[in-house]
Amino acid sequence: MSSSARSHFGLAILLAALSTLGPFSIDTFLPAMPAIGASLAVSPLQMQQALTVYLFCYAVMMLWHGSISDAVGRRPVVLATTLLFSLASIGCALSDSLGQLLLFRALQGLCGGAGLVVGRAIIRDKLDGAAAQRLMSQVTMLFSLSPAIAPVVGGWLYGAFGWHSIFVFMAVVGLALFLMCWFGLEETHGHEARQPLKARYLLANYLQVGRKREFQLLTAAVSFNFAGFFLYIPSAPVFLLQHLHLKPTQFLWMFGPAVAGIMFGAYLSGRMAGFVSQKDIVSRGYALMFIAAAGNLAYNLLASQASMPWAVLPLALYTTGMSLVAPSITLTLMDQFPSLRGTTSSLQGFFQTMMSSLVAGLIAPLVWGSPLSLALAMTGMLLAGFGFRMAYRRRVDRLPSPSREP
Repeated sequence: MSSSARSHFGLAILLAALSTLGPFSIDTFLPAMPAIGASLAVSPLQMQQALTVYLFCYAVMMLWHGSISDAVGRRPVVLATTLLFSLASIGCALSDSLGQLLLFRALQGLCGGAGLVVGRAIIRDKLDGAAAQRLMSQVTMLFSLSPAIAPVVGGWLYGAFGWHSIFVFMAVVGLALFLMCWFGLEETHGHEARQPLKARYLLANYLQVGRKREFQLLTAAVSFNFAGFFLYIPSAPVFLLQHLHLKPTQFLWMFGPAVAGIMFGAYLSGRMAGFVSQKDIVSRGYALMFIAAAGNLAYNLLASQASMPWAVLPLALYTTGMSLVAPSITLTLMDQFPSLRGTTSSLQGFFQTMMSSLVAGLIAPLVWGSPLSLALAMTGMLLAGFGFRMAYRRRVDRLPSPSREP
C-alpha cells in the first residue's frame, strides 16, 4: 500500500469514527428503552420522545455544522462538538426524570451530526472524482460497523451494569474522539476559502442551495431510500422483542445483516468507482432495493408468523442497494456547489434527518404493530425515493449540463 493510500485509509478510519456518534446515540440505548421507561415511570410512547427529540435537534443543528465549518474551519467544529457530546452523555447518565433526559438528549443531538456533515466536506476538500467516491465508500463501509456494534454493546452494558452505563459509555466514546481529532485531524479548509458567518449570508447560501430543483429531487430520493430501512430502527424493540421473541442481547440478529449489507454496498460502490458510471451504479442499487422490498412483502404475506432468519434477510439486500446508491448521489449533490460543500452537506443532512425524525416519532409507531405493515411501509418509502430519482433523471435529460449523473 502506497503512503498516499495509507493516508487516505487513515483519514477514512478517523472520519468513520466521527460519524459513529449519531448511530451510537440512537442504537446503543435501544435494548434498554423499556427499562429506562420503567425506571423513569413513563410509557413506551413517552419514552419514544428520547429518540424523536434527539433526531429533531440533530437535524436542526445540521443546518449549522457545515456553514460554521465553512466560516471557521473544519477542525474547530469537530473538536467542540465531540467534547460537548461527551458532557451531554454524562448528563443523560445522571438524569432521574424524563424531562432531564430529554434535555441532555437534545444536547447530544445538537452535537452528534457534526462528524458526518463536516466529514463529507473534508473528503471533498481533499479529493475529486473517483478518488473522492472511493474514500466516501471507505468511510461508509467503516462507519456502518457502528449500527451493528452499538445495540450489542448497549445490550451487554444494560445487562451487566444497568442503563446508566450506556450513557457513560457514550461519554467515553465522545472523549476518545475528541482526543483522536486533537492529535490526528488536520485543517483542510484554509482561510482563503472561508465564507463569512453572517445570518444574511447563511440564509442566502441556504436559499441558493435549497431552491435548486436538482438538489431537492436528489435529497428527497436519498432520504426516502434511507427511511425505508430506518423504519426498522425505532421499531426494533417491538419487532425483535415482541414479533421475533428475541432478547435484549440479541439485537445483532437484525442489525448484523443490515449492516453487512451497508458494508457490502459501500465496498461495491468503491470498486465500481471510475469503471462504472454513477448513473449505472445508482440504477443497480435501486434494482437490489426493489428485489429486497418485494421479497419482504412476499414473505410476510405468505408466512403465518415472522421468524428468523427470513424476517431480517431482506434488510441485508435492501441496505446493500441503499449503500450502493448513496455515495454517488451525495457526491453529485456537493459537486453542484463547489464553494458551499459544507452548506450543501448540512442541508442534505437536515432534510434526511428530519425525515428520520418523522419516521421515528409518527410513522414507525403506526406500522410496528405487525411485520407486514413494516414491509408495506418500506415498499412505500422505496417507491417514493425511486420516483424522485426518476424525476431528477427526466429533468437533467432536458437541461444542458456537463454532468447528468446519477
